[in-house]
Amino acid sequence: MTNLGDLEIFARVVSSGSMSAAGRALGFSPAVISKRIKRLEDRLGTRLLQRTTRQISLTEAGQGFYDRVLGILTGIEEAEAYASGRSSQAQGVLRISAPTSFGRMHIAPHLTGFMKDHLDLKLHIVLTDDFTDIVAEGFDMAVRIGELTDSSLVARKLAPVRRLLCASPDYIARNGAPNEIGDLARHFCLPAHNNDNWKLEGPEGSLVWHPEGPLVTNSSEIVRAAVIAGAGIALRSTWDIGPELRSGQLVQVLPQWEGSKNLTLSAVYPSRQFLPAKVRLFIDYLAALYGPVPYWEQ
Repeated sequence: MTNLGDLEIFARVVSSGSMSAAGRALGFSPAVISKRIKRLEDRLGTRLLQRTTRQISLTEAGQGFYDRVLGILTGIEEAEAYASGRSSQAQGVLRISAPTSFGRMHIAPHLTGFMKDHLDLKLHIVLTDDFTDIVAEGFDMAVRIGELTDSSLVARKLAPVRRLLCASPDYIARNGAPNEIGDLARHFCLPAHNNDNWKLEGPEGSLVWHPEGPLVTNSSEIVRAAVIAGAGIALRSTWDIGPELRSGQLVQVLPQWEGSKNLTLSAVYPSRQFLPAKVRLFIDYLAALYGPVPYWEQ
């Protein structure tokens, strides 16, 4: 039977991206890590990792093995927690991926209460607007905004996401307000940071609008600042611009058209089976915090 320690070493090498980093985390030298990986590969009769002087990467067999090893290690962690009476407690390190702006605005300000309740848990939060492969990159869970699709991951809806078209009063004073959807062709439209088309729903049903404007950026926060400053019309989420709408810095345009109603804020994680307490407790915390009608809509 394969040594469980070898499985943990293999998983740590993959998640950290190098044998040196895995060695530092586990307290072994790179030579020991390499020897243990080699022993695992010899036992399995297949190469799991491709090694170069600069990096390592998973082979096809290695990727499939890694996906299954994570489930084994998670199950062991849950079994140990259950046997020691800690199944309702959060311990260890919780690795989370979340969108940059949402994480800054609606996760970071609320972490203190959760951390006070779970003193034995360390949070490792990475903010990124990239679509993170949480299994390959070693995350326990991710917070995502978008339309839920079929996936090997499990998703739990945390809150609805409402997107609307908006502009500053100064922009409207200079350029007028669009009266119908076709008027957008004569306005400065600010594309999203990922250059996605605008998926809209209105009196004529659903449509996809390709916004074209003078600003292209990979930063959602630059788009946000630009629309507030009067650079054009943008499609933004209410969680992002709620204060500006309430203060009048932004106004809704074409209110009969809004973003797709299929958008949700969700927590995703690799498996429903043997869900670690630390993941479950944090997801429950977010679900209670946002609720079916999130505070930014009230």
